[in-house]
Amino acid sequence: MSFLSSNWYLVLIAVVIAYLLGSVNTAVIVTKIFTKGKEDIREMGSGNAGFTNVLRSVGKVPAILTIVCDLLKSVIAVLIGGWLFSIAAGNSENIDAVVRVGKYICGFFCILGHSYPIYFHFKGGKGIVTAAGMMLVADWRVFLLILGTFLIVFLISKIISLASIICACMFPIYTFLLTFFIDYQNGGYPLLYVLLCTLAALGICVFVVIKHSSNIGRLIRGEEKKIKAKK
Repeated sequence: MSFLSSNWYLVLIAVVIAYLLGSVNTAVIVTKIFTKGKEDIREMGSGNAGFTNVLRSVGKVPAILTIVCDLLKSVIAVLIGGWLFSIAAGNSENIDAVVRVGKYICGFFCILGHSYPIYFHFKGGKGIVTAAGMMLVADWRVFLLILGTFLIVFLISKIISLASIICACMFPIYTFLLTFFIDYQNGGYPLLYVLLCTLAALGICVFVVIKHSSNIGRLIRGEEKKIKAKK
């Protein structure tokens, strides 16, 4: 994938667009709309600008809008990223691998924007829904495995943070298994593709786990709350 070095500006444009789209923090916007500008979700409940806190602090309808918009911004960012990476690749071999790597990279920057939004003083959410949108577009196989894992853990525990942390940890594992044993060994994809996708997934995993450090502490102490929406 050395050809990307000569088209570095396209890669730069892709990651900047992904970050800026990610910075559109839906939780902050939706909360201000539903409270007529009187409340900031970052000063309510847990203080996190994400779906779970909106559900608990503002209500179900705002939470649904938050999760839908966070998914859409991630999907759009990753699709644009994949398109720009395809242009950068030109007529090179394994263009599908290049596009998927581009989607993983742009997905990471979209999550970064969601958590540290330039429009909202760099204080945002933890990136779970945004990461899900990235997975859906980048590799639907990983998305289905993560979705199944999330549902199993959540249905047993009723704790979103626990399900999110476990899914984050499984993300690079699922990514490696699928890209290595299916794409590389059977699909003719280069080994570099496996490495880059896995590293991107690992980076997202570490980022999400760090963002959930306070949740991990509460889980260890048995203080983490089970999901309960505001009526």
